Amino acid sequence: MTGPEPRTSLNAARRERELAALPQEVVDVLVVGLGATGAGAALEAASRGLSVAAVDAHDLAFGTSRWSSKLIHGGLRYLASGQVDVAHESAVERGVLMRRTAPHLVRALPFVLPLTPLVSRRQAAVARAGMRAGDLLRLAARTPRSVLPRPRRLSPVETLRLAPALRPHGLRGGLLSWDGQLCDDARLVTALARTAAGHGARVLTRCRAVELRGDGALVRDELTGREITVRARSVVNAAGVWAGGLVEGVRLRPSRGTHLVLRAETLRGLSAGMHVPIPGRGARFMLVLPQGDGRVYVGLTDEPADGPIPDVPEPTEGEIGFLLDVLGSAVDVPVRRADVIGAYAGLRPLLDVGNGRDTADISRRHAVLTSRDGVVTIVGGKLTTYRRMAQDAVDAAVEARGLAAGPSRTARLPLVGAASRARLDALDAPARLVQRYGTEAPLLTALGVQDPALLEPVLPNLPVTGAELAWAVRHEGALDAGDLLDRRTRIGLVAADREAALPAAEALLPRAALH
Repeated sequence: MTGPEPRTSLNAARRERELAALPQEVVDVLVVGLGATGAGAALEAASRGLSVAAVDAHDLAFGTSRWSSKLIHGGLRYLASGQVDVAHESAVERGVLMRRTAPHLVRALPFVLPLTPLVSRRQAAVARAGMRAGDLLRLAARTPRSVLPRPRRLSPVETLRLAPALRPHGLRGGLLSWDGQLCDDARLVTALARTAAGHGARVLTRCRAVELRGDGALVRDELTGREITVRARSVVNAAGVWAGGLVEGVRLRPSRGTHLVLRAETLRGLSAGMHVPIPGRGARFMLVLPQGDGRVYVGLTDEPADGPIPDVPEPTEGEIGFLLDVLGSAVDVPVRRADVIGAYAGLRPLLDVGNGRDTADISRRHAVLTSRDGVVTIVGGKLTTYRRMAQDAVDAAVEARGLAAGPSRTARLPLVGAASRARLDALDAPARLVQRYGTEAPLLTALGVQDPALLEPVLPNLPVTGAELAWAVRHEGALDAGDLLDRRTRIGLVAADREAALPAAEALLPRAALH
């Protein structure tokens, strides 16, 4: 890209400038944590006219926000458990993302619930009622059918056309429903952080909050070891599963959600998502999610994660085996352990309410907690409702400290790359890039004018190009190969692919940073 650097660009040079200036300032809001909620809080505060610094010990979307199912869902599960308010909130926030703030990142995905012999007619009737209730949630959230079509019954032939790997014997058809699919959860966080930066927020990765107080924090630059005092009028703790380690009295009970990564050909080219009933678990389902990059995700579990919080959670062999067993109950093709090309696990920051319930039954409502010295902590919730969580946290900080802030704007504030569907469809760029970068997609293609090699895939079996890596260094704050492979792209979800792509990423880093 030639000309002035966009206000939304994040890179090493901007980080160095803003980190150097920070000790001389008193910001209105210090946000700790740059997952979806933290980046959302930075945008919420900055777009309301407040000065903001947002720090993370690692990278954008380093924690739970990159380990999700990549779904923006309408809350049907919460409706089934009686959490009507949570379900409605999910449906509303899904509509906000799909229609206004990130239509390039979130699209409608059809889901098939196969009516196999393991699904009784009573279970099928309950599932149909649930889908009708989900459609009522869509209506209540004012999301039009042009965005999310009507659910309906499928014949066996239609079911197998969408999900060819299903076992045809005894198949009575399927139930079709629709939900929002996020092309990449880490890309959502990157878009949030860049949009916040465009509104003046200082977005600083590799900056660890060592001590947290109501009037700021002691922060260590993890690249140099230097410690600085950040002064702030209010502090929002959005550190997710690590939040309890920063503020006394915040008790969390994390649960682990594990997904498998398969090659698309293993499931014969699945073109829709699947809800696979978990035998003996009532109305709970396993998800099978095609990604459009030659991969399919299968998940997810909900297991207590006791003990110290690791930087990168690891799936257990027991969870992997469980998911393979559930998948095997519905498909006609054998899916073995050797077919699992990757697996990942994330930890949900659930609030410990001390009732001893299974983590699967703990409410997904979020909670805003204010410590005695005024630190506002936001925990619980889910990816879909990050925006509302961020708004509630900033509202609490504004009220507690009497900050002069305007009203919330984020429900109508487009993220970097967002535009109407008509404008996105008219862009002169590959559809895959438009889905990931929106209106910036032509700018990535233009990088190949100066260096045609950047338009080549980094690996033969994946569509990620060198231009995407270069763009991440120049405009998305990527500082090392891990940022490029594990978060700005998702090459790293498959260890063999990561190893093969590592030399290209390391070679590109200094070249991209010079431009």
